[in-house]
Amino acid sequence: MTASLETTLGSIPLKHPIINASGTFDVLEADAVLEADIFEEFPFAAYVPKTVTLQPRTGNEPPRLYETAAGLLNSIGLANKGIENFIAKDLPRLAELPAPIIASVAGENTADYGRCCKLLDGCDEVTAVELNISCPNVELDGKALGCDPGRTEKATALARAATSKYLIVKLTPNVTDIVELAKAAAAGGADCLSVINTVHGMALHPWTLKPVLGHTTGGLSGPAVKPVALRAVYMVSRALDLPVIGMGGVTTAQDVLEFLAAGASAVAVGTASFRDPLLAPRLAGELRDLMEIRGMSSMGELIGTA
Repeated sequence: MTASLETTLGSIPLKHPIINASGTFDVLEADAVLEADIFEEFPFAAYVPKTVTLQPRTGNEPPRLYETAAGLLNSIGLANKGIENFIAKDLPRLAELPAPIIASVAGENTADYGRCCKLLDGCDEVTAVELNISCPNVELDGKALGCDPGRTEKATALARAATSKYLIVKLTPNVTDIVELAKAAAAGGADCLSVINTVHGMALHPWTLKPVLGHTTGGLSGPAVKPVALRAVYMVSRALDLPVIGMGGVTTAQDVLEFLAAGASAVAVGTASFRDPLLAPRLAGELRDLMEIRGMSSMGELIGTA
């Protein structure tokens, strides 16, 4: 018996459940530096480019990355070329990928989400849009609107009104009750939820005892956050009848198996891609082995069975 890895996100078919987390795999850079035909043998089942905003952003003051004993801290600050440059310069090349493109957008206020989605709505290359609602927001004095159920629903509703594309909302774990935020996104018209973004953290230089990141604090990713993410996927997938993309510390095929059992329909790899950008095909092969050992022949026998 050969287990099938085919799955779906709503109406979007995926050849296997492993995609990339936004900002952790630049396919255009990878195609230029890796000795592999990335566009012919694309490792992920869907591609999520780096988050773009309405206007270009330079990002936070460096240093922006710091590896801790428990995971990777980042404070990139959404550095990007702006959505119009993304549409004009990146999308024509990305359209050659043999996988659906999930554009990721963020805004400085709730209205920006609608504006970004409206610009992407006419782009046939884009299959879905993911709203990154974890970034600092001017309406909330620098706090993430993803921490506010009312603004989460409003930003999602504005995006929903601006596009007919499949709409994904990426939730932050830095809240008291992530299910409350998930319900707010669903009320705004989300088709799918990404669970979770990074966990707030900081690190001090061992000698100076000053913050090592230029922005002082950042988002922690990597294996340390997996138990937090797994719980969130389990809670959200049982509270709402929406597909969930699970992410947070996925490094091994066993991790993928557990996120699917917890309720995810697809699983995103992030930090692990920095060490091995071509990790996904190996994870998919090992996932099939783990399913077959357990007598499972399809994703339907695994998803949500925890």
